[in-house]
Amino acid sequence: MFRIGHGYDVHKLVEGRKLILGGVDIPHTVGLLGHSDADVLVHAIMDSMLGALALGDIGKHFPDTDEKYKGADSMKLLERVTEICRENGYSIGNIDATIIAQAPKLAPYIYTMRENIAHICGCDVSQISIKATTEEKLGFTGEMLGISAHSVCLMKKI
Repeated sequence: MFRIGHGYDVHKLVEGRKLILGGVDIPHTVGLLGHSDADVLVHAIMDSMLGALALGDIGKHFPDTDEKYKGADSMKLLERVTEICRENGYSIGNIDATIIAQAPKLAPYIYTMRENIAHICGCDVSQISIKATTEEKLGFTGEMLGISAHSVCLMKKI
């Protein structure tokens, strides 16, 4: 049996924060604002995994009103989401995610992001697809006000 889920997340770019995407600290002049480390890619992926199993979203499992998640490492949260999925009898079939950012160029970091996510999710890197695109300087991402990410995840019964 298979289940499919979609996830979306967006965070504002601000000075004084690190830019972390897919567990990779990317050199940039600004970073993402959020209660946790604001890893917009991993947040979208977690929402797609939880959504596939109708288990809510990351706000339900890791509320930003809970101080224990302040500054949280999103890769640790992904580890917990993976456990929740396994507890419900599912593992990852594949993930296809897209990061929407005008800058910086993300191509040099994509494979490491894929490896990081595959390692945490306990699957092969070939099951994790990550792409990056700009919006040709249109909208909030094009104006470099924020970064967003979409993810689609196919979950399979264990």
